[in-house]
Amino acid sequence: MAIRIIVSLVAIPVILFAAIAGKGYFLAFTLLLAIIGYGEFLEFARKKSSFSLAVSGYATVIAIVANAYFHAVDYYVIILISLMLTMLVELFRNKNSAINNLGATFLGILYVGILFSALVELRQFYSDMQYERGGYLIIAILATIWICDSAAYFGGISLGKHKLFPRVSPKKSWEGAVFGFCFAIFAMVIAHNTIVTFLSSWDAIIIGIIGTVGQMGDLVESLLKRDAGIKDSSHLIPGHGGMLDRFDSLMFVAPVVLLYMKFFVSK
Repeated sequence: MAIRIIVSLVAIPVILFAAIAGKGYFLAFTLLLAIIGYGEFLEFARKKSSFSLAVSGYATVIAIVANAYFHAVDYYVIILISLMLTMLVELFRNKNSAINNLGATFLGILYVGILFSALVELRQFYSDMQYERGGYLIIAILATIWICDSAAYFGGISLGKHKLFPRVSPKKSWEGAVFGFCFAIFAMVIAHNTIVTFLSSWDAIIIGIIGTVGQMGDLVESLLKRDAGIKDSSHLIPGHGGMLDRFDSLMFVAPVVLLYMKFFVSK
């Protein structure tokens, strides 16, 4: 726990700076997360004897995340080009199962590339004179996720009796999930009264509820790790595991918040 706290004290100011500064800083930060996260996913695939096409995968992930900022082309164009070129390369490789290789390559692209690209788009949701709002929204969402995770953890330890999803994550409980749900809403309500006052009260509550989707992201990553037979996605971050371990919740929350903002929140 001491190591986790020390690492957090170092990392949090960096994350806050990237969120507030936005633009190229946040893009570079997100690209770093995506590149490392995709590498961790490739290790999952390798454990299952899949020979992913790493160069194609990395290039596509970088293109998708960067395109969320620059909006140079439609996502369809990037995916189409990547799909055709990658399958042509696989035609000449002859390494185990082509279906497994291609499937792992593109699952990683969708899982890491698309979900992290939503984070960039969410930061860019507000523009011009309101640009700083996107940074405050990212910070509020991160705080909501972290508080949700902490509440679920300590609530589960204290009161957890009914297993949430024992096949995937034996230690998680329904009681912990409820604690996380309640505290996520509470955290977003507090954020609404402090840093995201530009949101309506109803929007803040909805985004707080969406914050609990992060628990599903955590379960999905646990499923992938359990299938690969590993405990942590990597040992990159002392006391925290890998990049996917640390940001799996955000990867699920960001796209849902983005969709909500696009369809229900006016700038």
